[in-house]
Amino acid sequence: MASIRNLYDVVIIGGGPVGSQVAFRMVSMGYRTAVLEKKPDLAVTVCCTGLVSNECIDHFDIPDSVVHRTAKSARLFSPSGQLLSVKRKQPQVTVLNRPAFNHAWAKRAEAKGAEYLFSTDARNITMAKKSATVDALSSGERISLQARVVVLTTGFGSQMMDRLGLGAASDFVMGAQAELTTNEIDEVEIYTGSKIAPGFFAWLVPTAKDKALVGLLSRRYPPAYLRSLLTRLAAEGKIKSTSVTITYGGVPLRPLHKTYADRLLVVGTAAGQVKPITGGGIYFGLLCADIAANTLNRALLQDDLTADRLAGYQRGWKRKLGRELRVGYWARRFYEMLNDQQIDRVFELMETSGIIDDIQSSEELSFDWHADIISHIFRQRLFLRAFRSMKLPFRFKERLQKNVGTYD
Repeated sequence: MASIRNLYDVVIIGGGPVGSQVAFRMVSMGYRTAVLEKKPDLAVTVCCTGLVSNECIDHFDIPDSVVHRTAKSARLFSPSGQLLSVKRKQPQVTVLNRPAFNHAWAKRAEAKGAEYLFSTDARNITMAKKSATVDALSSGERISLQARVVVLTTGFGSQMMDRLGLGAASDFVMGAQAELTTNEIDEVEIYTGSKIAPGFFAWLVPTAKDKALVGLLSRRYPPAYLRSLLTRLAAEGKIKSTSVTITYGGVPLRPLHKTYADRLLVVGTAAGQVKPITGGGIYFGLLCADIAANTLNRALLQDDLTADRLAGYQRGWKRKLGRELRVGYWARRFYEMLNDQQIDRVFELMETSGIIDDIQSSEELSFDWHADIISHIFRQRLFLRAFRSMKLPFRFKERLQKNVGTYD
């Protein structure tokens, strides 16, 4: 027999930064809120580099206590080893300590009044006319929580959305990452090529002194590719050891078709609100958490939590992110179709066409907002000429033109 908790206004399933942002906003507006997190605590390693922009840091007032370092430059390597260096005058990105950030964001919400239930795995959600019931296993005990509305911030891989009729990620990639000791690497490095991360890329991101995160995205065998990359980096003298613990995670490349239902919202990576170019989801997830909180506040005040009322959430996040996600996805598809020689050619064009200079000097081009950067690249005459010569399916070129809309 499951024990039944009192009625909450909001139950959030998933205690990561996005779930904690929703919780913080809801309790700040006076709503009784519970957060269910299946892990025993949040201070654990996750498969995420923690790279966010200064815009994200400023917008959400993220404290220095959860920051590893900032970066204003990056080194990008083509499959043949051609180097592109990107440097800006001011730091452009911040590397967060993800476990510390997760913990701090939960504590912030908890201090406002959110109730956190750790080691609590939500198993089922049942919708009724006036409430929703969440059945969960909490430290071995079956419990049920009643809520006026439920928010899913479970990250990638949960089957809850599919069971509730919202579908599943239609396109995704797997990531693998390890923390290790380096030999005085102080710049972010990006590696490309079919032998490193076919269709995607790998990274080396310095964190604390002599420490870095090395990882990659791949549709197939990410641990095997990561082991190979570690061996290569060790041979180049960049890292001290290949004996590491690898963490894994999935990254959705497209958002769910529907992110709301009666008494239900889906937010963050669970909803596919992730940058398709980089796989980063922190900033977009936090932005969508605020949109969700604003929608919920209006719906709760009117006591109207129907799908029709909550649909405003999806309209809101699509206004904010829709173009970014669409353009980024088709640029990602384009990149994935290139062979190593074509990627090398893109690297050459990035330098000879002046695109790198534009990226380094323009104040308008952003680490977070990729659509304008992509459009800028596709408008370059040299790039267009090379693009037209590439042997790509005609139907794909049509769809790329329709969704990116930057070439003749």
